[in-house]
Amino acid sequence: MNLHLAQPVAKPRSFLPKDFTITNWEALQPYFEQLSDRAIRSADEMQQWLADVSELEAVVSEDACWRQIRMTLDTTNEAYEQAFSFFVTEIEPKMKPYSFALNEKLLAAPFASELDPKEYFPYLRAVRNSVALYREANIPIQSELSLLAQQFGVISSKMTIEHDGKEYTLQQAARLLQEPDRSVREAVFRKIASRRLEDKDALNDLFGKLLERRQQIAVNAGFENYRDYKFKELGRFDYTVEDCFRFHDAVREHILPLHQALVRYRQQRLGYDVLKPWDTDAEPLGTQPLRPFNDGEELSAKAKEVFTKLNPFFGACLNTMQSMKRLDLDSRKGKAPGGYNCPLAETGVPFIFMNAAGSMNDVITMMHEGGHAIHSFLSHPLALSAFKEYPMEIAELASMSMELFSMEHWDVFFSDDKELQRAKIEELERVISVLPWIATIDKFQHWLYTHVGHTLAEREEAWTNILKEFSTGLVDYTGFEEYRRNFWQKQLHLFEVPFYYIEYGIAQLGAIAMWRQYQGDKQAALSNYQAALALGYTRPLNELYQVAGIRFDFSPAYVAELGAFVKRALGELGV
Repeated sequence: MNLHLAQPVAKPRSFLPKDFTITNWEALQPYFEQLSDRAIRSADEMQQWLADVSELEAVVSEDACWRQIRMTLDTTNEAYEQAFSFFVTEIEPKMKPYSFALNEKLLAAPFASELDPKEYFPYLRAVRNSVALYREANIPIQSELSLLAQQFGVISSKMTIEHDGKEYTLQQAARLLQEPDRSVREAVFRKIASRRLEDKDALNDLFGKLLERRQQIAVNAGFENYRDYKFKELGRFDYTVEDCFRFHDAVREHILPLHQALVRYRQQRLGYDVLKPWDTDAEPLGTQPLRPFNDGEELSAKAKEVFTKLNPFFGACLNTMQSMKRLDLDSRKGKAPGGYNCPLAETGVPFIFMNAAGSMNDVITMMHEGGHAIHSFLSHPLALSAFKEYPMEIAELASMSMELFSMEHWDVFFSDDKELQRAKIEELERVISVLPWIATIDKFQHWLYTHVGHTLAEREEAWTNILKEFSTGLVDYTGFEEYRRNFWQKQLHLFEVPFYYIEYGIAQLGAIAMWRQYQGDKQAALSNYQAALALGYTRPLNELYQVAGIRFDFSPAYVAELGAFVKRALGELGV
């Protein structure tokens, strides 16, 4: 891959004025009208029309992304919140009827049949799906949902605890749960649990509003429930609801026993008769928590070094992001929780947002979001913005594979061999432990949206039963029953991006397969990885996985096979 491609330049505008910025709908509307009214009389005019639609989509998308980025960077800034709210209430709803009309125009155009059927198949399939789901009555509800979902970040960003005379965000406090002093861990855990419960009613109220409006969207579109509507809206053409249930069963049968073995391994190392919730990330007395970096600046520098060793192009991508100030990594009060990589469609250089506090988990998050960033860079040269709207099952393959690829060069973070070994074990523990959690959240979402009108008590009971189904049973939560009943509230996806979660499980299995390929032939695996990501969404998912050199498969037999591979890798690390 040529290094110069890590310095993408926004394609010169040919439709919109070079200095055009989005201020209000009145300034934007004429461009939608021009595209709606334009005659398409030849194949060349068809291509130019598509290019102009793509340019408009890229400009609008990047503007919207910056509004959201700024708001998550500082949830206390009212101007940022107002700018985001203005977009979702005054601009986005007015665009949707035009976008629908443009989609209909594309499908009806006689020259659409001359588009490359292989390259355009996923795009045209998505357009037909979008047209089928469009309902004008849903536009104001979707705008309201966008605003409501952002309240999760507003509420969560205010959650802090005080410990030893200092104030910590919950992300920063989580680092203290790795302290060797058990009494410190217990005190911190109790404060975190107590703080979360302070907002349980506010979050339940918020979630109730989200459920009600999501169900109304489904009914308006002719669906019995939001689950069935969302599966279609997400474009899940390559697997079914029943496949998800089989994934849950496969994880419970083949992955949960390995997760239980890892928890017993930690319990043995700690020497405790009973594990408590503040012990799940702990190390034995005398073993200090891993401290791979001190601050965001050091994390950025070391991440660039790791990526460069893996592939110079990868390092160049992060260097470009840093030079353009598209990395904000440190946790701080007022910053929204979580982490993300936000593609920026026009300029092509994405933005990584994190809440780093110096832990090993932060290193993994940086590798993960860095993988997303590489995907953004590789797919940016594609002709249409729509080609870069790839589904999460391939997006998360990019990020999760990067976590595992990068382990080979984690000596950048750890000069001590024993610490390096611990870091790798922690990553593989996470790879295994996250799969039961993914199954838990996904199964809970299926329940939530197929039990319309359920009570809060019924929701808590369903959550508790599903959580128990995928838990090891080896951690004693006595005294924290209420905390456990409301534990789902920490999962951002439930509030902000409903049904986006099983993608992590599918992609995690794919990432294990990519890592197995990497262990056999590093250069071939990296070449396949880049080739697949560079295709964006110009091929169906199963073909993208084939280009990556792996199978799009999450059957019980395949889950068992990949679980056995990770078990062997852990054995080689002494587990």
